Amino acid sequence: MSLKSLAARLFAQKIYKKTQAWANSPVETQKAVFLNLIQTAKQTQFGKDHHFDQIKTYQDFANHVPVRDYEALKSYVDRVVKGEENILWKGKPLYFAKTSGTTSGAKYIPLTKESMPFHIEAARNAILLYIHETKNADFVNGKMIFLQGSPILEEKYGIKLGRLSGIVAHFVPKYLQKNRLPSWETNCIEDWETKVNAIVGETINEDMTVISGIPSWVQMYFEKLQQRAGKPVGAIFKNFNLFIYGGVNYEPYRAKFENLIGRKVDSIELFPASEGFFAYQDSQKEKGMLLLLNSGIFYEFIKSEDFFTESPKRHTIGEVELGVNYVLIISTNAGLWGYNIGDTVQFTSLKPYRVIVSGRIKHYISAFGEHVIGKEVEHALQEAMIGTTVRVNEFTVAPQITPLEGLPYHEWFIEFENEPTDFSSFAEALDNAMRKQNIYYDDLIVGHVLKKLVITKVAKNGFQDYMKSIGKLGGQNKIPRLSNDRSIVAVLNQK
Repeated sequence: MSLKSLAARLFAQKIYKKTQAWANSPVETQKAVFLNLIQTAKQTQFGKDHHFDQIKTYQDFANHVPVRDYEALKSYVDRVVKGEENILWKGKPLYFAKTSGTTSGAKYIPLTKESMPFHIEAARNAILLYIHETKNADFVNGKMIFLQGSPILEEKYGIKLGRLSGIVAHFVPKYLQKNRLPSWETNCIEDWETKVNAIVGETINEDMTVISGIPSWVQMYFEKLQQRAGKPVGAIFKNFNLFIYGGVNYEPYRAKFENLIGRKVDSIELFPASEGFFAYQDSQKEKGMLLLLNSGIFYEFIKSEDFFTESPKRHTIGEVELGVNYVLIISTNAGLWGYNIGDTVQFTSLKPYRVIVSGRIKHYISAFGEHVIGKEVEHALQEAMIGTTVRVNEFTVAPQITPLEGLPYHEWFIEFENEPTDFSSFAEALDNAMRKQNIYYDDLIVGHVLKKLVITKVAKNGFQDYMKSIGKLGGQNKIPRLSNDRSIVAVLNQK
């Protein structure tokens, strides 16, 4: 064992003990975070407007601070962007993570002196807990690659801004700099296809041991590697045994990845966002990701089925239940208060608190009252693929409300790597799996309100072409698994 590997294992033991301390006291940990947030922000403009000086309990907070999305918080954010101090959080932010908006154009998510370290520590700790559990630390001696956005930052009223992954690139520890790829120059390339080609050139002859990124874009990197070398990725990188990912569920990609790599590799799932780093996979043996309760974020949860009612009940960590779909609400040391990030989660464990990301509250199909969510379509596809040679590159689902003839239906747009030998049998298996996932969908099929789902093949690279056409190829961008209209599928390159 190398000295570097030994040091990593010792450090992993230390982080494991620290993690266990707060994970075993979840309610107390969250209470401490909550009180610190309120105390620190009392003299901010937001704190004064919402009577933070009167807040002593969580119920006081819920009474004074409504649940908001970015649009509802925008009047405060705009003042921060213009350089005003002490608006949402004390002083000014260190950075703004610039993301795509909805009705308001670009969104500027503040990153503060207090919040920024947790983005870095969480990713590091996920790897350290993997080392602690598996005792595998040999990969620290090889090269690591993190497929991310450009680290080139703009400046607005004295505050730097850019993509979150690009900002994080400025905080890579010195001890990782020599092992980290791609080069700074390559990382600064804006055009994604050009960038991936350059990354292939830089890495193809290196000893890559860890590869990280959103699965859909890592897949593109793997395909180009395979095309260049004429052999599986695992044969190019013989010591590659750890894949780190976030942003989307890996399972629909797993079979394709194992084919591209030529073998199975361990994986670590992360749940990062511009608004905060919320969870990471802390065990290879357990389902779900450890919710980070000690990272400057106070969590609330609203049941998805109640979210659009007039006064939905807000739950704290001690009140959540297993298997329920919750909208995730956060208050943070970056100055986001009662903030709806749009993601939905389900708890897989309450000791400790582990979650899976089940979808987006705005990304669902409920054209007929079925309220199908992302987790359900992903699980149905996985089940339908069991025992087959089918492999899927990408997919999305949309309702067909006004077919030319017959009943309406759910239409699955799938880009296959390996197509089914019998499309009708595969569609039948997929529909049956979907009916098991969602009882309301089953009722609609049984009641002849909907006919069984229809599969439409998408041409190779059809999803990449679509993302390129809307200026979102690569980086942290990803295809929504489903939508309640046909705006996406109307422009997909179909066969």
